[in-house]
Amino acid sequence: MSRRWPGSKVSSTYTSPTAAAAVGIWTTNTQAQSKFGGIWPGSPTPTVDYLVVAGGAGGGCNHAGGGAGGGMRTATSFSVTGGSPITVTVGGGGAGSGAKSAQGASGGNSVFSSITANGGGGGGCRHDGAFTGKQNGVAGGAGGGGAGEDSPSGTGGAGNTPSAPPSQGASGGSGAGTGVLSAGGGGGGGGSSGQTGATANGSLGSGGAGGNGTTSVYADGSTSVTYGGGGGGGTYAGRTVGPGGTGGGGAGGSDITATPGNVVATAGTNQLGGGGGGGGANAGVGGNGGDGVVIIRYSDSYPTAASTTGSPTVTTTGGYRIYKWTSSGSITF
Repeated sequence: MSRRWPGSKVSSTYTSPTAAAAVGIWTTNTQAQSKFGGIWPGSPTPTVDYLVVAGGAGGGCNHAGGGAGGGMRTATSFSVTGGSPITVTVGGGGAGSGAKSAQGASGGNSVFSSITANGGGGGGCRHDGAFTGKQNGVAGGAGGGGAGEDSPSGTGGAGNTPSAPPSQGASGGSGAGTGVLSAGGGGGGGGSSGQTGATANGSLGSGGAGGNGTTSVYADGSTSVTYGGGGGGGTYAGRTVGPGGTGGGGAGGSDITATPGNVVATAGTNQLGGGGGGGGANAGVGGNGGDGVVIIRYSDSYPTAASTTGSPTVTTTGGYRIYKWTSSGSITF
């Protein structure tokens, strides 16, 4: 392999060290040449573990379905190549709906290299007979909950959309009921589906609970953190709202105003990709979805990355170097 060194007028020829040579004793010259060639000591093909969580979706409006949690992709021993920037995209949370004509906005996709986690699907809205189809939850990494509607109630959106094994998230719960007893289904989470509205918790008119998220220890190497919880379904004034799923899901609302006995829908949690709660009666606004996150880690026996953008936090703990992005950027090894 020929390599022209900076400032040199002649080419020097050397052979890149093999993996077997890399684990032995390296000369100063060999180390310099390997660094110049973009090779990490110990392996010519370094690998990382990744956790990619998309943005959670916004809840729908008016007896509405909860927004779904952001889709989640995670795996170990993913090969990366030195010398070229690797794209990191952090998906933003979708906005909650404030109109009977619109479902909650779906969350944004998150990306690491070739790995994409799909944003959660927005929650359906109760539209009182107009705008047919808007009562249904939207498909996504996890699916949004359907709204309660006189005829017919909305169905929950499908999860893991577009499909890419392993599953990114579960489906949303359907809405159910009529009139003041109608309630939205919970948004799907990374680990379980949202509950159906109206009959959830054994009580007519109750909002469906959001599906629970999925846990990972990548954030600090040891502590379990749950991501991608679905938002709870909204309902009528004074009735039981759907709780958000574990992993940052927001609770549903029971009315447009927070008068005694009524609550407004809450937002999903940022950096967890939680779905927003479905809005309550009288055109209650859905909660916003939470932003996603991208985390990678690799053995701390390898050096730090050559460069990063997007201001990731970098920690070394539990035998790993851990990079966490809450805004989009890149990394170069």
